[in-house]
Amino acid sequence: MKQYSTTYIFLFSAALCLACSTGISAAYVGLRDRQDENRLLDKQKSVLLACQKIAPGEKVGRDEVLKRFSTIEPHVIDLASGKVLDDVDPEAFDETAVEMVAAPKNNAQVLEIPTQVKVYNVMENGQLQMMVLPNYGMGLWSTLYGFIALDADGNTVRGLTYYQHGETPGLGGEVDNPNWKNRWPGREIYGDNGSVAIEVIKGSAPPAAEAPHQVDGLSGATLTARGVTNMLKFWFGENGYGPYLAQLANNGSA
Repeated sequence: MKQYSTTYIFLFSAALCLACSTGISAAYVGLRDRQDENRLLDKQKSVLLACQKIAPGEKVGRDEVLKRFSTIEPHVIDLASGKVLDDVDPEAFDETAVEMVAAPKNNAQVLEIPTQVKVYNVMENGQLQMMVLPNYGMGLWSTLYGFIALDADGNTVRGLTYYQHGETPGLGGEVDNPNWKNRWPGREIYGDNGSVAIEVIKGSAPPAAEAPHQVDGLSGATLTARGVTNMLKFWFGENGYGPYLAQLANNGSA
C-alpha cells in the first residue's frame, strides 16, 4: 500500500476542507433569497393560522397563502405611543434590525422590547375585521413566540398560535394542540375595569359566555400555561399594545 508523507496528508486535508467550505458558502449565498422567502411565507402562515384564515392541519401551498394573505394589511407601530408609523414601509421593515430597549421587570421574563413592531390588520370591504399581534415570553424551558388575533373591538380573542418554542412535546408542547387553541375564540383580554384579565387556569374553564377571561389549562404543564398568562398580561398592558389599542379606540376602530 502506497505511503503518503505527513506534508501530503496535511495539504490534501486542507484542500479538501477549503473545497467543502467554499461549496457550503456558495450554496448558502445562492439560497439566501429562497431562505428569506420561506421565512416570510412561514410568518404569513402563522398570521393566517392565528386569525383562522388557515385551519389547523390544513395543507396550503405558497400561492394560496399569498392569496389569503392579500386581505391583510401590515403596519409598523411605535410601541411606546401606539401610533402607526406611516413613513415606515412594512414590506421593507426589518424586525431583526429594530432598536431594542430594556423592558420593565415582568413575570413573562421579557428582558427587551422593540421600539417598533409590525402588526397585521385583517380587512374586509375596507373595514377592520381583526388585528393580529405578535407576542413572546418565557414558558418552562424556552421562549414562546406567537401571534394572537383580536376582533375589531380590540378585546375579543379570535385565535392564537405559537410558531416557535422548545417546550416538552406532550406537555408544554400542547400549546400547538388544535383542541386547546380552539378554546380561545370568544375569550376577552380585558376586564370591566380595563385591566388585563385573561388567564390560563388549572383544569377546564367554563364556556366563554360564562367565563370570558378564563382558558383551559394544559395538563401536566402548569408552568408553560402560567407563561402564556404572563406574556399576555405583559403584552396587553401599558408597556405592550395598550397604547396602540387605545389609539384604535380613539379613532373609532376598536
